[in-house]
Amino acid sequence: MTATISPTAGAQGGSPAGRPPAAEEQPHPVPKDGGTATHRPVSPAPAAQVRRDRLLFGPQPRWVRPSAALLLVVTAALYLWNLEATGYANSFYAAAIQAGTKDWTALLFGSLDAGNAITVDKPPAALWIPALAGRIFGFSALSMLIPQALMGVAAVGLLYLTIKRVSGPAAGLLAGGALALTPVAALMFRFNNPDAMLTLCLVLAAHLTTRAIEKAGWKWLAAAGAVIGLAFLSKMLQGFLIVPGLALAYLWAAPTTLGRRLLHLLAAAAGIAVVAGSYIVLFQLTPASVRPYMAGSETNSFLELTFGYNGLGRITGSGGGILAGGNAGNAGGPGGSGNVGFGGTAGITRMFGTSFGGEVSWLLSAALILLAAGLWFTRCESRTSKTRAALLLWGGWLVITAGIFSFMSGTVHPYYAVALAPAIAALAGIGSLELWRGRAYWPARVVLAVTVLATSVWSAVLLGRDPAWLPGLRVVIVVLGVLAAAALLLRADGMAALPARFRKAATAGVVILCLLAGGLGSTAWTLATAAQPHSGSIPTSGPTASAMGGGFGAAGRTGTDGAGSAGMGGGPGGETSSAELTALLKSSGAKWSAIVSGATQAAGLELATGTSVIALGGWNGGDPYPTLAQFQAMVDRGEIGYFISGGMGGMGGGRGDNSEVATWVAANYPAQTVGNATVYKLGA
Repeated sequence: MTATISPTAGAQGGSPAGRPPAAEEQPHPVPKDGGTATHRPVSPAPAAQVRRDRLLFGPQPRWVRPSAALLLVVTAALYLWNLEATGYANSFYAAAIQAGTKDWTALLFGSLDAGNAITVDKPPAALWIPALAGRIFGFSALSMLIPQALMGVAAVGLLYLTIKRVSGPAAGLLAGGALALTPVAALMFRFNNPDAMLTLCLVLAAHLTTRAIEKAGWKWLAAAGAVIGLAFLSKMLQGFLIVPGLALAYLWAAPTTLGRRLLHLLAAAAGIAVVAGSYIVLFQLTPASVRPYMAGSETNSFLELTFGYNGLGRITGSGGGILAGGNAGNAGGPGGSGNVGFGGTAGITRMFGTSFGGEVSWLLSAALILLAAGLWFTRCESRTSKTRAALLLWGGWLVITAGIFSFMSGTVHPYYAVALAPAIAALAGIGSLELWRGRAYWPARVVLAVTVLATSVWSAVLLGRDPAWLPGLRVVIVVLGVLAAAALLLRADGMAALPARFRKAATAGVVILCLLAGGLGSTAWTLATAAQPHSGSIPTSGPTASAMGGGFGAAGRTGTDGAGSAGMGGGPGGETSSAELTALLKSSGAKWSAIVSGATQAAGLELATGTSVIALGGWNGGDPYPTLAQFQAMVDRGEIGYFISGGMGGMGGGRGDNSEVATWVAANYPAQTVGNATVYKLGA
């Protein structure tokens, strides 16, 4: 048996990615005439060497394990550093996690309150782990956020292992490091939005699919499907965006017949259906009287939320209400085009624009260049080439997800881009290492040089969007990019006149130049992001703590506003109401201490008082729950202590106008002022 090696270095047609250590340092032989179509059969690496390189804990080059351990330690330090300063982060999800620590039904269904009035408008999977941690260690900001950070460390480690199987440990380290040092990754893995869980699930699914491709293993593929099902239960249809890329890679490269490949894909679909479908059936068949109302739906339906408000409404911008296509914990703008204020104008350049650019686009141009070059240079590889399969998998993930994010007309927020970070990092790791190994081939050198220079220039552009922050860094990065590109083009590491020991030093110098030119800007922005506490609904990365609070409030606002709405926004210590209002609600012995329009206000009061509060109308006050009749029945049973006037629902509109509840309360109960809030004591 022989293995085929292309001029790009590295794609072994039918064998795993394991290679003798020397292959990491030696360029592949290429035709002297520089032809692109000539491929040379070579003897495969010894079987023992291939086998040991594939073992996680088996014999490996000395530098591999310490380097991998260092990657994980540095990632953990970055994501856990000063994490307590973030506080409750997004109060909406913090309140739901707190509710899950108090009540198992709230945990199962993702209720916003322990009394189980209404859910968050997401599936509950992303709440389960931090809520369980809160049950074990007691609910606090750290018990909620540390699991998020550890998910980030796990995602980095899994990406390293996945890319290592394809292109070796050096490529794995590059990919893992690139993910860890992506600003939006550092932002989301230090926050409590569902995106941390989603991203971990997506990387795990890609890892399992990579394992499946190696030997056409349907069990691995079914496991990948099950993990995709869990991703769906974290953030609904966004969890499915990577499925075409994974399916294409397996259908193309798995070493078995086409018929078997298709059958194996059905096993993956079954895995998705079992995990996602079982929860949908559980929710739909549970009587509405014993579970919370499904926020974001008009008919108390999980499926309606999946395909409407959180599905096609996001893509097309359809759906009525104050925040058309908006979502809980993530404020949108008025009407279908309200996303423009948060995600920028829809179009092919959105991922590079002012909203998304600083979050994730530092290596995006490099990933796209390396993807195109990799597909071209491996065009003559065998069908089962692991390198080409990896390019199809991660390239499909990147192109499809970025394309949908770029052109969707509904609500989109910059931090959604964390779902792109693993694919960008993977392509950067695979492409740069494979081209580096083939740098004796001049087209490979040209692509590498262009990639490094383009990345450095784009990093300088992104840094220039905050001109007051380290202006000299932009110049340094561009100079490094020019030097690195020149060194690659001139083969500074391979000059025949240099003694062997100097060539090794020159090689190391070129590598360091390339890493600094391509990664210094993103690293600096990521460190600046981790140095800032973030709170509110729409956090953004960078040297300035920037986030928009829930609803129409600003981040960091606490207490009650002039309109009488309580607890808007998010501060480092979580939302608090006025001392008077807090004491009043704590003294209530009702099942729900209060009801207030809008979920952000309810969440802030829950965190401040430790009591259950009903969010009238869900996130934006527009959900048709509770109806006036339901509310009156609750009051008659003595289940609600106080009605707090104001909040988002007081503005009217939404998908179900709840102003009739406020009108009925005002007509039947006397008002009192508590702090800055107008409060009505319900019942006798």
